[in-house]
Amino acid sequence: MVRLTSSVGVLLVIVGVGGYVLTGAASPTALIPAGLGAVLLLLAAWGRQEGARKLAMHGAMLIALVGIAGTVRGLMQLPTLLAGGEVARPAAVYAQSLTALVLVVLLVSGIRSFVAARRNT
Repeated sequence: MVRLTSSVGVLLVIVGVGGYVLTGAASPTALIPAGLGAVLLLLAAWGRQEGARKLAMHGAMLIALVGIAGTVRGLMQLPTLLAGGEVARPAAVYAQSLTALVLVVLLVSGIRSFVAARRNT
């Protein structure tokens, strides 16, 4: 889980910084995925310590859940955008949707890992 959390953190930093740069630095809110990614990277680094792993990974799941909740608006607009319709900020919809997808993968993997660990104790 620590390795996956690190990978997701790096990917979210790329999404955030890339979205910010590609939109001409029009809005600092484009950096929100990068902020989430940075927090996940810190939690992953903390989780490398054996005694802190459980708490760090639970924290990462909380961040994933909050991030998913924050991207719902973009996810709701994605079908319109993909069907050729117009939305107010298409780059934001793509960034929020990608952020949600990556965080859902992390959350589902985390839940599966927690269940497996519970069975083994």
